[in-house]
Amino acid sequence: MNDANSKDANPAAADKAEFEGRNNNRSRTPTSEEFLAFIGGQWNDPAPSAGAVALEPNLREAAKFAAERRAKVAQRFAGHLVVIAAGALKTRSNDTEYRYRPHSAFAHLTGWGSATQPDSVLVIDAREAGVQGDESHRQATCTLFFRPSVGHGTKEFFANPTIGEFWVGHRPNLEQISDLLGINTRDIADFETFISGADNVIDLGFEEVLEFVSELRLVKDEFEIAEMRKAVAASVKGFENVVRALPTAAGHARGERIVETAFFSAARVHGNDLGYDTIAAAGPNACILHWEVNNGPANRGDLILVDAGVELDSLYTADVTRTLPISGTYSEAQREVYNVVLEAADAVFAVAKPGIKFRELHATAMAVIAKHTAAWGLLPISAEESMQPDKQFHRRFMVHGTSHHLGLDVHDCSQARREMSLDGELKPGMIFTIEPGLYFHPNDQLAPDRFQGIGIRIEDDVLVTETGVENLTAALPRKIEDIEKWMLSLQG
Repeated sequence: MNDANSKDANPAAADKAEFEGRNNNRSRTPTSEEFLAFIGGQWNDPAPSAGAVALEPNLREAAKFAAERRAKVAQRFAGHLVVIAAGALKTRSNDTEYRYRPHSAFAHLTGWGSATQPDSVLVIDAREAGVQGDESHRQATCTLFFRPSVGHGTKEFFANPTIGEFWVGHRPNLEQISDLLGINTRDIADFETFISGADNVIDLGFEEVLEFVSELRLVKDEFEIAEMRKAVAASVKGFENVVRALPTAAGHARGERIVETAFFSAARVHGNDLGYDTIAAAGPNACILHWEVNNGPANRGDLILVDAGVELDSLYTADVTRTLPISGTYSEAQREVYNVVLEAADAVFAVAKPGIKFRELHATAMAVIAKHTAAWGLLPISAEESMQPDKQFHRRFMVHGTSHHLGLDVHDCSQARREMSLDGELKPGMIFTIEPGLYFHPNDQLAPDRFQGIGIRIEDDVLVTETGVENLTAALPRKIEDIEKWMLSLQG
């Protein structure tokens, strides 16, 4: 087994040292047996709704689909013991950690979502699956190892600020999670003994495993599609917050931060977190593709490009971009550029259907971008010549891709083989983005004066159906006149 993954997946030995020594200079809590008995006694059991159990309805629904996914992993890797680690807490600085988020493969194969306990490990033991004729030996055995609640009568309860329930709240026990997720559970402290000496062990450090669990997410099941609809709906609320915040942001020295936090509030109220760091890029900052510092002003007359998505407790995330006029109306130059980007997006919508290659989506958008940049006189060759693989001059003004898969990760299935993703065919159940753009940097000598400092992207999330695609983000207006009316209705 991969040593790095093994260390992360088996933290029991490290826990003891951390528990005994970490931050011991910050506390003067007594540790006598007398104090231990006093602080650990006379507690009622936590309410059934505490902690992860509060998510029971959604977890039970997710568990049914997760079991089917584990069965596919077992079938693919029959004869092996497959280890999928959730991962550890990541230190932000000194003794503070980032908000925990498990590995997407772990989330997909357990359904545990945002309630996952750090350092948990899923084991799919398929070493006997399909080997013997007796049907009882043909099913893989799955076990979820995690750190359960240890109760009140332990030093951990009150003295460990990382995992002690006095500090971090209720943690579920083994029986609760086994019942919720429909999977055998064991204490993570048993993992080292369990794995030591095991044969045919593979984990996410093996390329074949990483590829397969990534490709398993290319076509979404019924549960995943429903979660993506919820993530989009929550993101729509975030964009409504953004529009309402624009009058306050306008003219503020850090107007972009006002926009960013307006969306973030929706992410935390209606979901678990942001799916990725929000881009709130006003004026020429919109030409910087990954502008995430969001520390600039939002000036009236400029556009603001907002690229943001809400991640749910199931960890499925939307990914949406709208480019909005800060004052509420677009200028003529802004309209000219915006409508070209919209034309490119609409062209992709028109061709997207089962059977076409994923790469054709990008080629379709690029044909529109090449046509217009050539017509504006920005290319040294014709649009047709620029579309040749060794030319692509039009990409000076749109260097990024047009689409990517979407789901548990904002760039989902990114470890899938090329023939299954970029060179693969669209299939019903796939969810991806359509996001063409045009960016005219203020210092770009080729850009017309009227366009300099304008950056525009339109991004929608779509579901492949039997005959085409459904725009999951259709509730957010895309056309100029609709956007202006929508903004006025929210700000009026």
